[in-house]
Amino acid sequence: MSSFLKLSRPALIGLAAALNTGRVHSPYSIPNLESLIPKGLCQEIVEELNRLSSLGASPSHIAYTLNLLAAERTITQQVRDRVELVWTEQEVAGSESRDTAVVVRELFNTAKRSVLISSFAIDRGEKARNLFEGLAKRMDADSGLRVRMFLNIQRPHGNDESEAILLQRFAETFRKEIWVGSRLPDVFYDPRSLALGTETKACLHAKCVVVDEERVFITSANFTEAAHERNIEAGILLAEPALAKAVCLQFETLVARSKLKRAIRS
Repeated sequence: MSSFLKLSRPALIGLAAALNTGRVHSPYSIPNLESLIPKGLCQEIVEELNRLSSLGASPSHIAYTLNLLAAERTITQQVRDRVELVWTEQEVAGSESRDTAVVVRELFNTAKRSVLISSFAIDRGEKARNLFEGLAKRMDADSGLRVRMFLNIQRPHGNDESEAILLQRFAETFRKEIWVGSRLPDVFYDPRSLALGTETKACLHAKCVVVDEERVFITSANFTEAAHERNIEAGILLAEPALAKAVCLQFETLVARSKLKRAIRS
């Protein structure tokens, strides 16, 4: 492995500039590099530079390579800055992750145009109000904010009522126990979750949030107080418009093909 890979981006850029201006030149020595790179790496870098020089690499050629490495470091850091680990659990000292509940509230509070929510399980009553009240109020205050929810509507064990009755009951529960705003989101479900036979039965199990088709949060956490505050849950928040749009398109395609159907209309 090249010793250049051990240098920081500023050190790579500084050394490249010194090579291009002639301040550092062959034969390379420790005194020439001490002001440019960490002391502990000087010997390695000197050996690397002299080895390249013996192979015919000019200072400008080496500088070009160092600048390429520095540019790659910049791109890598930009990618890392777009990705955040999101976690639910008791606080762990030294953890670099962000809290699930905090991330979700931040996403809701900063949405300007649209919010897409998908969840397998969802709380009711006070716990649901704590999760959705802020978004519901923002939706009431801003007629341009669109919220679409993709939820699993489950048939109770042993229940043989019609799908229409179960959907009506869900819509009533949603208005009374889940959503506190006057403007309702569009809510969709997978009809297979209400199938009577076990052979075709399936569920909507995806858990994610997409905001403004710019940021996407993919997580193991359902929209429940337990998942946001107490369980061990893991997720990734990405500021990646291409992926956010792809997730939205996936859901919209399922709706267009009637694989997912509307349960509640805004």
